[in-house]
Amino acid sequence: MPRPKGKKTKPVRDVVVVSDLHCGCLLGLCPADGVQREEGGRYEPSDIQKTVWSYWEEFWNSWVPHIVGGRPYSVVINGDSLDGCHHAGVHQITANLTAQSLIAKTILAPVAEKARENGGEFYMIRGTEAHVGPSGQQEEALARELGAKPNKVGQHARYDLWLRIGGGLAHILHHIGTTGSQAYEATAVCKELAEEMMESARWGHRPPDCIVRSHRHRMYLTEMPAARGNAFAVVTPAWQAKTPFVWKIPGGRLSTPQFGGIIIKEGEGGLDHCHKVWTIERSEVE
Repeated sequence: MPRPKGKKTKPVRDVVVVSDLHCGCLLGLCPADGVQREEGGRYEPSDIQKTVWSYWEEFWNSWVPHIVGGRPYSVVINGDSLDGCHHAGVHQITANLTAQSLIAKTILAPVAEKARENGGEFYMIRGTEAHVGPSGQQEEALARELGAKPNKVGQHARYDLWLRIGGGLAHILHHIGTTGSQAYEATAVCKELAEEMMESARWGHRPPDCIVRSHRHRMYLTEMPAARGNAFAVVTPAWQAKTPFVWKIPGGRLSTPQFGGIIIKEGEGGLDHCHKVWTIERSEVE
């Protein structure tokens, strides 16, 4: 829903970013009381989903209010809000994408409304086509229903977002290179930041003070000294537990999943960041 006319807004100096909800997946984000099935039945979430949902509620009801301290804040959903039907997988609650969208809408509508009530905006970024449809069409339809702020060409779920945060500038998009080794987690992230700097200088644009990426399902941060304080690149954690695909890939198969999100805010010497990350216990010993 758009903000009511006549309501004054304050400069936004905090931006909350979460990503990779994968609603509709048996291992994705799901309300603890379950969801209605399209044929009239009801899906009961697993114990892992109930645990992750408790993290989601703590994130929005406790951690975010504590960090923003009553200041206006915007929210960015940085891709893969739906799981889709992909890679011949059979780990979906439902293969009906309309039903998956309804799960995501149920979860995200209160988040969007809260951001607007607090004087901020609600944005959505397009994720991976395998999950959200060719050209992100499923995510676009969801973003329209949620009233996400469109870009100049009318995309409610956009491919990227350049966003002023106080006096700083952030660039947010979904994809980032991955790695099969935790020893090389910094490589693609540092490379992305350096290339953003180079591309900006090449065409005479202001470089970003920070870049935000997702897709990896693992939180990571790298930074370097710059004219306006430290420039940094941050990758968000996800809200999906380990899928059958993750159990077979290098790095992922050995690690416990990460859940949470980040806040980009205006600091004393430039942009600053906070993050909240949870995990779950590894498989039990028998």
